[in-house]
Amino acid sequence: MPKTAIILGASGATGGEVLQLLLNDDRYGKVKLFNRSSINIQHPKIEENIINIFELDKHADYFTADEVYCCIGTTKAKTPDKETYYKIDYGIPAAAAKLAKANGIGTFILVSAIGANKNSSIFYVRIKGEVEETVINEHIANTHILQPSLIVAQRKDNRVMEKVMIGLFALLNPLLFGGAAKYKSIKASQIAKAMVWLANNRYEKLIVTSDKIAELAAK
Repeated sequence: MPKTAIILGASGATGGEVLQLLLNDDRYGKVKLFNRSSINIQHPKIEENIINIFELDKHADYFTADEVYCCIGTTKAKTPDKETYYKIDYGIPAAAAKLAKANGIGTFILVSAIGANKNSSIFYVRIKGEVEETVINEHIANTHILQPSLIVAQRKDNRVMEKVMIGLFALLNPLLFGGAAKYKSIKASQIAKAMVWLANNRYEKLIVTSDKIAELAAK
């Protein structure tokens, strides 16, 4: 029987890549999107739910699926207000994990970030660590947390510093090996491929860093 997947963050770089993979994958019959505005893609598999994404818990009856792909995230430049940032980077994934557990969804895959640490004094790093802990504590059977380093993608918005960093990492990547390999930049398309692979295969690691993401994407 074809599976149903939920994607949070389908309008973003990684979420958009996941969406395209699932639309072209015969194992999936329906892809549910929960967005604050339409992504304007017409496809028979897509069920788009336009909601206040900060009130995800009010839509529990529709939050049913086999898998959840949580690709929600923002940046300091895009969301300078820390309260709003927290609602996006912590509040949405935390609510999604709670709903997934309550509704018996067996797979939850979260995109976090390298260096996430709930005890960090750096706000943005601490939030990632806190949401990882919250997701893990829901004890969803097949949970994986991806910790990519710099994500390489085509962006709709103009991120000057990100473009500079992507160029820098293109030079640094070949020099990063062994324990430093997890700091290599990674393409959004590779993250998406790894997420779909993890949803459909057994994998022993809970935390998946950039080097391992690249390995899984190549399978």
